[in-house]
Amino acid sequence: MGPGTVGHRAITPRRCKTIPLYARLVRYGFRKHATYVWATVAGAFTNSVFGILRAYILIALGQARPGLAGYDVTQAVTFCFITQACIGPMQLFGTGLTIPERIRSGDIALDLVRPASLQLWSLAEDLGRAAYLFFARGIPPMLLGAALFGIAHPTEPGQWLAFLAGFLAGVIVSFAWRYLVALSVCWLIDDRGVGAFSLVLTTLFSGMLLPLSLFPGILGDLARALPWAAMVQAPTDLYLGKAPVLETLAFQSCWAAVLLAAGALGTRAIRHKVVIQGG
Repeated sequence: MGPGTVGHRAITPRRCKTIPLYARLVRYGFRKHATYVWATVAGAFTNSVFGILRAYILIALGQARPGLAGYDVTQAVTFCFITQACIGPMQLFGTGLTIPERIRSGDIALDLVRPASLQLWSLAEDLGRAAYLFFARGIPPMLLGAALFGIAHPTEPGQWLAFLAGFLAGVIVSFAWRYLVALSVCWLIDDRGVGAFSLVLTTLFSGMLLPLSLFPGILGDLARALPWAAMVQAPTDLYLGKAPVLETLAFQSCWAAVLLAAGALGTRAIRHKVVIQGG
């Protein structure tokens, strides 16, 4: 992919005047992932099946220990299906970025000479991907959960807006972390080790596996202060009305700013050190 292109379609100056570059990249990311229909259907089905299994586990825990982690049974089931809906948009099980492959092939050199930020370019495409997967892989498990178990819903428009803002912030934090993991290939060559480490941290500390309020003592306080909590636990608690809105959004925004700043520094560093493997 050469400078100033999206796929095989050139971005001409005239078209850029009418549609901002990054808005077109968001649309491109959405349309690109919309082509993988059967993969999306399979992902939605898998998310739904595991959502049902997790729901039964949380129901059993809730009946054995009422009010576990501060959730009643309905809220616990809702927590389960909201977190399942986060898997695709937040890309919890992988980077979802092509940067590692482009570093190994040497194509990253073309990305770095584009008249646009590599980080913002990647973020815009990732937002389009997340938007598509939110509708295609996030909504079906929630609808199934509502049909089978009944789930809680925000009762006020402000709560819906808070959830959507928190969800968007979670996607940005997730991207910023995955971008750093992807850039590490420039120094580590092979990203499988750091990718596996990232998967463990994300699964354990995001709230995907269990509500972070179940973690005891200092571990719980630490888990709720780490960036992974901003990806899943924070937007889910906003949906359930279990978290202060301004404080939670500020927490997410701070981690987004810190990680994006680290990514900008990393992008600047790889301009001086591009390791090409094979190409």
